[in-house]
Amino acid sequence: MIRLTRLNHLPLVLNADLIEHIDVTPDTVITLTTGQILRVRETADEVVRRIVEFRRLIFGAPGEPAETPKLQEEPD
Repeated sequence: MIRLTRLNHLPLVLNADLIEHIDVTPDTVITLTTGQILRVRETADEVVRRIVEFRRLIFGAPGEPAETPKLQEEPD
């Protein structure tokens, strides 16, 4: 799961395994395997970076144990 931001500034947590493709039009438009379309504030490069970071966190590099993800605390 990766954290993104909708165009209206609302947070979104997305299952990255559902991403079919990402378009830049100039907004970042994510099409899911379900056919749903999401527009987010992050650039396509940032979305890809977050996916890679998440997968490294979960699967780890070969020979390294995977880390437990830390939950982000909400500010008061």
